[in-house]
Amino acid sequence: MIMKKTILLFAVLTFLTFKNQAQTVTDYDGNVYDTVTIGAQMWMKENLKVTHYRNGETIPNFTDNTTWGDLLTGGRCYYNNDSAANASVYGALYNWFTVNDSRNLCPIGWHVPTEAEWTTLSDYLGGDSVAGGKMKEIGAAHWTGVNYGATNESGFTALPGGYRPHDDGIYEAIGEAGYWWSATEYNANSAWDRNVNTGSAAIYPYYNDGKGYGFSVRCLSNSPANQINELNNIRDIQIYPNPAIDRVYINCAERQNVKMQVYNMIGEYVLQRELNNGTNIVDISSFPKGIYVVRFSKKNWTIQQKLIKE
Repeated sequence: MIMKKTILLFAVLTFLTFKNQAQTVTDYDGNVYDTVTIGAQMWMKENLKVTHYRNGETIPNFTDNTTWGDLLTGGRCYYNNDSAANASVYGALYNWFTVNDSRNLCPIGWHVPTEAEWTTLSDYLGGDSVAGGKMKEIGAAHWTGVNYGATNESGFTALPGGYRPHDDGIYEAIGEAGYWWSATEYNANSAWDRNVNTGSAAIYPYYNDGKGYGFSVRCLSNSPANQINELNNIRDIQIYPNPAIDRVYINCAERQNVKMQVYNMIGEYVLQRELNNGTNIVDISSFPKGIYVVRFSKKNWTIQQKLIKE
């Protein structure tokens, strides 16, 4: 039970960071991703590279082609089985069973987009025929060929991470095309995905790729971008000093009636109170030394920060 609660706490430690109006999100492994607001959506600006589900269990890495093709459960891999060369740039390739796993692939507050949410993105950028160019990274640093129509004016920064088929497991198309899963199933054997390629400005929806294919993943925020930006336009809730010994000061700026909850390392909540605008003094002298998660919330938003008690 303690181990399960500890795993849950580490999941809770995956939180959004607001700093100088630039937002990042951190996955279970500690990888930090830049984000971009496109219309009313907030997307990761990078492909996912996490190696664990949200509950801390490992997503198995499969290198053997036959084993990969036989999978009916979650798995990940790296182009040409070379994580050293490809993980940091292109992320991991995941099969759809990983995307659909109830243990969750994306960080807390984020999810794998549905086909409808991919369509929302494409429509905002002018439709499928031109959206791909507005999403692709410009230049030839990663793209081969002409990289037709690439402007990256959306800031999505699509990269050509290639894919791994499920039939023979032989990697294809790095430098030429990028493929991303949706969370939407088409039938018992296949699911929707989106892809862009070097020879076109379009983004292509496709419904008949087998669930065993290895594609990239981009996560989408659960919260509308306008709600996140509203929080971002108000100064951060500040906890100081941090680390602390006996008390902390929490500055809520203009925010009134903020609910605060503090959780310890085994996932138990140890303190709850309401905070007012301005500076609030919180006594932590009775807390054992360690790491705590402080959650602040109101009706329409929740943010979390880490607190270290010395």
